[in-house]
Amino acid sequence: MLNEMDAGQALLTNVERTFAENELIVSKTDTRGLITYANDVFQRLAGYHESELLGMPHSIVRHPHMPRCVFRLLWETVSSGEEIFAYVINRSKNGDHYWVFAHVTPTFGHDGKIIGYHSNRRRPEPGPIGKVKPLYQELLSIEQRHSDRKEGLGASYEHLIGLLSKQGIGYDEFIFGL
Repeated sequence: MLNEMDAGQALLTNVERTFAENELIVSKTDTRGLITYANDVFQRLAGYHESELLGMPHSIVRHPHMPRCVFRLLWETVSSGEEIFAYVINRSKNGDHYWVFAHVTPTFGHDGKIIGYHSNRRRPEPGPIGKVKPLYQELLSIEQRHSDRKEGLGASYEHLIGLLSKQGIGYDEFIFGL
C-alpha cells in the first residue's frame, strides 16, 4: 500500500503549466477550506471541472513538494482575520504542476465573523520562485525526517518561524523581499 507521499509522487509528471500574466486564479472556500467557487482559470490549470471542485477541500490541488508548515502559517493567519501572501506550488489533476503567488484573505459576514476565505493567485516572477524553492525543500526535508507527521509539521513550522525571527521580519515581509 502506498503512503500519502508515495501516492503523491506517483502522480507527478514534472510538466509545468503556466498562465498569462493578466490572468487571475480565483477561488473561495468556507471556513473548513471546502471550495465554494472556482473560476475558469483555476479549473483550467487544475484540470478539474467545476462539479469536481465544489465541496472539495482546497488541498485537492496540494502538491507533495509544498511544505505543510506554510499552509499551517497560512491557515493560522487567515483564521485570525489577517491576510497573507505566499508562493505556492500546486498540482493539477493529471500530475502537472503550476506555481502561483497567492493572496488569501478572510471573508467576513455582517456580524464581523469569518464566513470563508478568498484567494487570488497571480503568475509569479521566476526570480522569487528560484529563491523560495531551496527554503521549501529544506522545510519539506524537516517534515519528512519525522515518522510522525504531526511532529514533522511542528519541527518545520518552528524552523520557519525561527528563520523569520532571526531576520526580525514577518512572513509577508520575507515573501515580498524575495
